[in-house]
Amino acid sequence: MAERRDKSAPAVASLMEEILYEIKRVVVGQDHFLERVLIALLARGHLLVEGVPGLAKTLTVNTLAEAIQGSFRRIQFTPDLVPADLVGTRIYNQKLAEFNTSLGPVFCNLLLADEINRAPAKVQSALLEVMQERQVTIAGESHPVPNPFVVMATQNPIETEGTYPLPEAQVDRFMMKVLVDYPSEDEEFVIVERVTGTALAASPVATTEQLAALQSRCRELYVDPTLIQFAVRLVTATRNPETVGLGDLSRFITFGASPRASINLIEAGRALAFLRGRDYVLPEDVIDIAPDVIRHRLALSYEALSESISPDHIINQVLRAVPAPEQPLQSHVDIAATR
Repeated sequence: MAERRDKSAPAVASLMEEILYEIKRVVVGQDHFLERVLIALLARGHLLVEGVPGLAKTLTVNTLAEAIQGSFRRIQFTPDLVPADLVGTRIYNQKLAEFNTSLGPVFCNLLLADEINRAPAKVQSALLEVMQERQVTIAGESHPVPNPFVVMATQNPIETEGTYPLPEAQVDRFMMKVLVDYPSEDEEFVIVERVTGTALAASPVATTEQLAALQSRCRELYVDPTLIQFAVRLVTATRNPETVGLGDLSRFITFGASPRASINLIEAGRALAFLRGRDYVLPEDVIDIAPDVIRHRLALSYEALSESISPDHIINQVLRAVPAPEQPLQSHVDIAATR
């Protein structure tokens, strides 16, 4: 089994490189953001993206859908949106004297929920079942969404008027929250050149079936038990910082991260190791992904807000206080590969 896995590794790496190359032919810069989008795709997670308009968030998801020959839908969240606009509803057909089910735009591979915090809570909560269960229930009948299925929701950090805070239960269902910043001056020069020049389009380089196979292959990566223990200690330290000598942080944290954070640290860390061409996860994979996985799960106190203490500041303190385990021995990886 180990020999078969080794032979498939170059083909897997080559396919991921082709997908990333096609995206970068259209999207300039944003390497961190692109990597997180691919991690969410491989780990079957959902992404919450915060950034000002015009940073190629929609273009990235649309280009990825073209590269994997998947379906893409964009929903502009507004205050007058209702749940049926997302998941679908039952429509009465007078000619046939019967009800027919009309499925909503969530039935796609890649769903962009643009400015999700502009819709009221009941609309935001309509995404809960489809994000967690990957199915929608209409009139007592369940309808599964296509596979793969990833929700990428965006938030605008500038405008807060007319917005609604996301329910904690929904925020926790996002695997990562990624902060997207402005491009560099050189990157912006290339962006202007491409947009004002000949339009570029991504070529299909994979199929959704191949992507599903990559997701299954990603799940086979070896995770040392000490890394799972490390992830749990990181998350536990956000709830009880005094256990790792950070008692001063307790006044800044109202609620720490949930157990989903521990799970997502391992899932996302495994996908990151997969993208980096390894068959096993290293401590730096978990450390690298930790801010994106934990930042939206921390509920800060008013004291933290008044002193401009950010979730990333707390996460960096925790990462320094919790020692990382030694890297897994290659012999352990070889043993795991033969199972």
